[in-house]
Amino acid sequence: MTLALDGVRIVDLTQVMGGPFCTMQLADLGADVIKVEPPGGDLSRSMGGAELEMPGDDNAPFFALNRNKRSIVLDLTTERDRAIFRALVRTADVLVESFRPGVTKRLGADYDAMSAINPRLIYASISGFGQTGPYANRPGFDLIAQGMSGVMSVTGDAGGAPMKCGVPIADLSVGLIAANGVLAALIAREKTGRGQYIDTSLFESALAMCVWETTEYWASGETPRAMGSAHRLSAPYQAFRTSDGHMTLAALTSQQWLALCATLDSPELAKDPRFETNAARMANRPALAREIEYALARHTTAEWVDRLLAVGVPAGPIHDFAQVFADQHTYARRMVEDIEHPVAGRVRTLGFPLKMSDTPLRVRRAPPLLGQHGAEILRELGMETGGDQ
Repeated sequence: MTLALDGVRIVDLTQVMGGPFCTMQLADLGADVIKVEPPGGDLSRSMGGAELEMPGDDNAPFFALNRNKRSIVLDLTTERDRAIFRALVRTADVLVESFRPGVTKRLGADYDAMSAINPRLIYASISGFGQTGPYANRPGFDLIAQGMSGVMSVTGDAGGAPMKCGVPIADLSVGLIAANGVLAALIAREKTGRGQYIDTSLFESALAMCVWETTEYWASGETPRAMGSAHRLSAPYQAFRTSDGHMTLAALTSQQWLALCATLDSPELAKDPRFETNAARMANRPALAREIEYALARHTTAEWVDRLLAVGVPAGPIHDFAQVFADQHTYARRMVEDIEHPVAGRVRTLGFPLKMSDTPLRVRRAPPLLGQHGAEILRELGMETGGDQ
């Protein structure tokens, strides 16, 4: 079946997470993503401890970010491999790179040089802080971006130490934002016939996720602080203790609030002036949480979830990943895919969160071995393999 990006070729000069997550989104949509790796391979091939080792030379982190791609090894410090790289770029629609600013210039692989040989090329740069500005040359890591973008200041418990988000939000969001930019540039090229340059960063992507926090800051003049699991604009909307663990619930409307009070067998809460409106509940959130948890202590999480959903109050359990992958809904939505790897055998990967009716996403290739497709790619370029790919 034809895929959405069938016929689009992408040269992938990225490593570790942000860039590979971007190019994997595009590969999943059907693009031919050619991963250009240095002689030592993508750093994620060796990341993690012994518990993440896979049969062969690779580790699980590499597997998670590089399905549906092909791999070629090129040393861009040598003229021979630069010539191969230039030939590859001439056939490409998109190039994605994640070097620190200035590195591609030294390698002769910068946008000006590449667009000169392929004016239709879309060239995306992913860096820590962008190609301009006083921090442009700083190294970029998810942790640093979370800290400097404000994310860590609003994560964790109120009054606690700064805490990073549990998932690498800067790395993952920059991958999605860059992929979105590439797709937009491909559409624009249909109108103009020209490629263009895309510049995004971990810092900007993490900051762009802070929608409610910046809204609060600009509207109130107050610096947002960490609030645990609570919402900045609504209450109750957070995690609560039950008799056997924790759950989440959200009562955003007056109807949901009244239904919650009735289901908790606490009609007095609906009449309490401290909780009559959302603004009042926000102002008295600690007291509200105590009252709700007092009521929830009478039953289990499962019982409360069933009761609240039955009356239209959004609620759910808090799962660890063992529970996530024991949940029938995870499989009903095909969020686990099996891949046959030439060395590791059958491995599992996350499924596709995007469902498309006419061009459904699918696993076409296992994460590549280092340089696995080098000879194949060189033949496509009409070049001799030399026996070393």
